[in-house]
Amino acid sequence: MFHLPSTYTVESVTSGHPDKVCDQISDAILDACLAQDPMSRVAAECFGGHGLLVIGGEITTKADIDPEAIARGVYRDIGYDDSELRVQSHLVRQSPDIAVGVDTGGAGDQGIMYGFATDETPERLPAALVHVHRLARELETLRKNDPAYAWLRPDGKTQVTVHEGKISDVLISTQHDPSVTQAYIRQALAPLLESLSTENGQPVFHVNPTGIFVQGGFEADTGLTGRKIMVDTYGGLAPHGGGAFSGKDATKVDRSAAYMCRFVAKQLVERGLAKQALVSVAYAIGRAEPLMVEATGENGRSFTDLVKREFDFRPAAIIEWLGLRRPIFRQTAAYGHFGKPGLTWEEV
Repeated sequence: MFHLPSTYTVESVTSGHPDKVCDQISDAILDACLAQDPMSRVAAECFGGHGLLVIGGEITTKADIDPEAIARGVYRDIGYDDSELRVQSHLVRQSPDIAVGVDTGGAGDQGIMYGFATDETPERLPAALVHVHRLARELETLRKNDPAYAWLRPDGKTQVTVHEGKISDVLISTQHDPSVTQAYIRQALAPLLESLSTENGQPVFHVNPTGIFVQGGFEADTGLTGRKIMVDTYGGLAPHGGGAFSGKDATKVDRSAAYMCRFVAKQLVERGLAKQALVSVAYAIGRAEPLMVEATGENGRSFTDLVKREFDFRPAAIIEWLGLRRPIFRQTAAYGHFGKPGLTWEEV
């Protein structure tokens, strides 16, 4: 189950990638609701592209928020000019057919969720995934904090390929000012490769393979909330149930149960019970007790009985245990939901 192929690739994207813009706006709306009303029910999704942003979804809250103002604030924070962005908002009340089950502590949806942890890194994530997120985040850090990199623009992607345990290829695609040459971009970004070269030999460095990347964000492409679920989780190196996270309050087990599974998997690794751990859970909409809880280690050893005995996977219990009624979610909407300090599901 845990044996990786001899060659694999993982991906990350910057905060200015169109899909990630939508994720961050969705989670900013969620946080704004929770800041005023911790019992808010939110399922906010965004579609953006070519000068238009559409906000839709279901929301039940006592909070008084301005979705358009929130969206424009996030857009500007990322580094885009919102002067020509049209925003349409259509948020309606949550379906009473769903609410009737959630009101009694049941799951807000049905589905399967997974959590994974490995002892490969201090973050308890695969090393390649840690590296690829770091590269993407450093593009944003340089753009915002170093005047020498003012030519960088918000949109971008990174990839790391591993072959037989060594990093063989590193790819950076970054939006840039039209005044800089590709040769200059490659030279300026070379320092980002140094730590990977030191640890893993001499990977091949690919920069802007199309040769130019001037147009980006909503100007060049469309974005959608929840379209980067592998970037958000384990890079495709562990199973995924298919449910996205951003814009959903914690009654939606797509999010809260995935966080709980990660929390439990990490506990198994931190306790030395497993080098790698996979935890899975399944729910029926409106029911509090999960239909399934399963936990295994890298050698197939089952930890299911231990996990069922020590951890409560009912949605209300997860929300209380991990403190998920607080406005903490926008920080998760770029560079992965796991491996970051300060998140309750990452605590030991």
